[in-house]
Amino acid sequence: MKPSRYDVIELRRYTVADGARQQFSRCFESWFPEAFQQLGAMVFGHFLERERADHFTWLRGFRDMDAHAAVKQQFYAGPVWAEHRAVINQMILDSDNVLLLRPLHADSDLAPLAAVDPVAEPLGAQGVVVAQILKLAGGRAAQATRAAEACFQRYHGHGVVEAAILVTLDEPNNYPQHPVRSDGNYLVWLGVLRDDAALDALRPQMGVAGVELAAAGLLDGAAELLVLDPGRRSRLRWMPAQVAATRPLAAALSD
Repeated sequence: MKPSRYDVIELRRYTVADGARQQFSRCFESWFPEAFQQLGAMVFGHFLERERADHFTWLRGFRDMDAHAAVKQQFYAGPVWAEHRAVINQMILDSDNVLLLRPLHADSDLAPLAAVDPVAEPLGAQGVVVAQILKLAGGRAAQATRAAEACFQRYHGHGVVEAAILVTLDEPNNYPQHPVRSDGNYLVWLGVLRDDAALDALRPQMGVAGVELAAAGLLDGAAELLVLDPGRRSRLRWMPAQVAATRPLAAALSD
């Protein structure tokens, strides 16, 4: 396993109290990412869902399922959570919309980007992150995945970087205090976009892909697109100009 690899990834979508999302985001990024990192986990990024004003979304990774349980036990029994949980919990209305995922292939994993540089990036994290969520038709997961991967190839282009392709991890949840969804098999394409112009160019391709896959009977329901604005300190973001933006993120970081 390469040092940067996280084989267990949570896509967590929280519903927060009306008007509290900006405060929640600032508190979250001030208190928690490094605390998880010191325990061996990774907060890949945190975002405001553009089309749902009450949604805060984040991505958390663990080395494996043993680490998934151990890190959570350490963190939620530890001093950082004890100090801040009252403030955080009063802003959360629902935290159970969670997909437990893994990389689809060895080269489709979600690589952690460098932390935001406050000097080189004085405005904080920039760009747009998108997640296309496909619920695969029961009994046709392998066929649906192959067809979806062919569609994903169309997404590559100027101002678009594929960050990861993730699929449901078929393992029992070993930290039941935090429920995860068990309503089907999901495939998630994650991308980082330079700006809204790149988003506008990509939307039609993603829309066509969703329609094609559904028409072929490969999806259980319509495809879902999350448009995510990175929080100020989100690692997953459009990187500064020195990172080549036409290559996958993991390859760009390995140079």
